[in-house]
Amino acid sequence: MKRSAINDIMASADDLIRHHGFTLPPFAYWSADEFRARSDARRIVDARMGWDITDYGQGNFNALGLFLFTLRNGSLADLQRGGGMVYAEKLLISRQDQISPMHTHVIKSEDIINRGGATMVIELFGSDDQGNFAEDRGGMVLCDGIERPFGPGEKLMFAPGESVTLMPGDWHSFWGEGGDVLIGEVSTVNDDVTDNLFRDPIGRFAAVEEDVAPTHLLVSDYETWLST
Repeated sequence: MKRSAINDIMASADDLIRHHGFTLPPFAYWSADEFRARSDARRIVDARMGWDITDYGQGNFNALGLFLFTLRNGSLADLQRGGGMVYAEKLLISRQDQISPMHTHVIKSEDIINRGGATMVIELFGSDDQGNFAEDRGGMVLCDGIERPFGPGEKLMFAPGESVTLMPGDWHSFWGEGGDVLIGEVSTVNDDVTDNLFRDPIGRFAAVEEDVAPTHLLVSDYETWLST
């Protein structure tokens, strides 16, 4: 993705987030130089909090892509010992008919919440006994606290305010239907580097073409832009 396109997506995403009554935290608006100058930014960088815009390495963001902003993220060490900051929170924007591809997680459980906009569609499949994608299996999910079954490939529709709880092994894909959707994600500790398993071979992060300077850094920029 071109950096200029990423900058434009950031600006439009910020507008949509504000339209729905949310405001991003102060570090969202730091420049690369501000990040470098702040001795107190290490926790944000290590937890990979911040902007995340991906086309999954496929070069067609409008068809296959997702906007994310990690607001807070706990520690895997805390999760492993069973106490402390064991949670994470994100805001996502799924554009109309923009697919986030079929995937699951090994560790993370998550609530996916329609925070506003159009209809959120989630397509679901179950797993085989080894946790692999199973095209012939369904399962059970919680929808706003109510348990319900789903068949293999069933598409569940969520209006603003509605949500679904997904557990490791729940294979899912999602998109906006009828317009763009602001999505909330509340989960256990988030690790986007190692805890995303995709059904098809695909990358998690975008390759960036530096045609202009970044307005703000992506979480995937931290290692190269902030290395000492």
